[in-house]
Amino acid sequence: MTKILIKRLSKKVQLPKYETSGSSGLDLVANINSDLDLLPGKSAIIPTGLSVSIPNSFEIQIRPRSGLAAKQKITVLNTPGTVDSDYRGEIKVILINLGEKNFKVEKGSRIAQMVLCPVKQAELIEVESL
Repeated sequence: MTKILIKRLSKKVQLPKYETSGSSGLDLVANINSDLDLLPGKSAIIPTGLSVSIPNSFEIQIRPRSGLAAKQKITVLNTPGTVDSDYRGEIKVILINLGEKNFKVEKGSRIAQMVLCPVKQAELIEVESL
């Protein structure tokens, strides 16, 4: 198992967790002071109150929660979002409302999931013909 160092930016922030033993993603929750109405067609950057340190040759992908996407038409705008191994800032999630109704983002609500993925870097070799 790969270890990830994680820092709460506030003691009130919930640590991500796997919902089941077979889950590939850790659920991220909204760390906001008050509820936010996400209007149809609009996006918002939602803080999680977390920062991480992951090993080189890994990334964290931020992905939509399938239940939110299927039932509410709420997804992650830059799917998948990438947290690089050298990034130490707060993880934030760009949510977009693709539905026709307002969606209320509540403090502590599960908004996305993060998945640890291996990364291989490439060496580019320029050629005249392939």
